Amino acid sequence: MWQGSGLGAGTAVLLLLSVALLLPHLHLEGPEEEPPGSSMADTGTLPKLREDFRMQNKSVFILGASGETGQVLLREILKENLFSKVTLIGRRKIEFEEEAYKHVNQEVVDFEKLDEYSSAFQGHDVGFCCLGTTRSKAGADGFVRVDRDYVLKSAELAKAGGCKHFNLLSSKGADKASSFLYLQVKGEVEAKVEEFNFDRYTIFRPAVLLCNRKESRPAEWLARKFFSSLPTSWSKDHSVPITTVVRAMLNNLVMPSDKKMELLDNQAIHNLGKAEDVDKP
Repeated sequence: MWQGSGLGAGTAVLLLLSVALLLPHLHLEGPEEEPPGSSMADTGTLPKLREDFRMQNKSVFILGASGETGQVLLREILKENLFSKVTLIGRRKIEFEEEAYKHVNQEVVDFEKLDEYSSAFQGHDVGFCCLGTTRSKAGADGFVRVDRDYVLKSAELAKAGGCKHFNLLSSKGADKASSFLYLQVKGEVEAKVEEFNFDRYTIFRPAVLLCNRKESRPAEWLARKFFSSLPTSWSKDHSVPITTVVRAMLNNLVMPSDKKMELLDNQAIHNLGKAEDVDKP
């Protein structure tokens, strides 16, 4: 999946072809800096951290659980049994057939009138926001409404409802001063959520998100093929599997931190998410 790039299919194809032409002229080798968190991820500390976290009987809500990242996040949260209560907040109820989902709570809300649904955001220790659309799908106004207005109002209500740790899925290159609408909105949201003063606020800035969609999207298929053929040192800067992002989210979640705001870029996500493979049975 090419989620989070904000690019239309035609633009995506042209971009990939352009990079492919430049690739022979790029310097792709070189020493890699090891981002923070690697030692803890690789020393076997994580299992104990997860167990300690489970013992705290915390609750969590997920926004955007019907999306590609949200689906994987929910699956892994349930598999790890990290929370005593899991709540999905969305515009419609999601139908699940698997037994593992039977205890998942669902709050159906109208994002245009979120103030009327403040109770849905009450009593959660942790929140994950994976809300998002694209300009090509919703238009410029629709994109801003979902990725900025819905996210900010949700964060505001989460803070008022007692959420301590808010996790935001953003994008590589997010910058409120950017001339590109997508990156500008992402940067603006990051900054405004910080103003809500959560006890702990974590921003994830992945690059191109890769996954296998059930629906056919030629540009996304091309993206997967393209990045899978590149040297690891280069592709790690410009793409990341959604499963790696989710593992980084959950590994970071259980790690103690004295920082009020954490920003994990694409390299840090790769590093923290490499500890384990979320697709292992």
